[in-house]
Amino acid sequence: VQLQASGGGLVQTGGSLRLSCASSGGTFSTNGRGWFRQAPGKEREFVAAMRESVDSTYYTDSVKGRFAISRDNAKNTVYLQMNSLKPEDTAVYYCAAARFFVGRSYVFEGTYDYWGQGTQVTVSS
Repeated sequence: VQLQASGGGLVQTGGSLRLSCASSGGTFSTNGRGWFRQAPGKEREFVAAMRESVDSTYYTDSVKGRFAISRDNAKNTVYLQMNSLKPEDTAVYYCAAARFFVGRSYVFEGTYDYWGQGTQVTVSS
């Protein structure tokens, strides 16, 4: 099972990008999908997650109202739409999949069973 993240790039402040995370290579049962990011010199942090069984979405405070996580089951793809981008959003973005979430476990890296390779997002000021 592989997750392939794509869609990163260079964008000016205020711009938008849509990241994609396609799953392939087999079938697996997951109920949670997430996006994390890691800026230079910083630890990887939670950005957004989706509890698939109920389509509930969760966001870190700094991206609420600007980012949106969604999915297309037919394409086995999860998206992260990022609007009103800021320089502090610059990071490598990783997608991940989990068999399940318990409470707010979606914020923890250890919750996830599968990870994509990361895609660079750079926001210029």
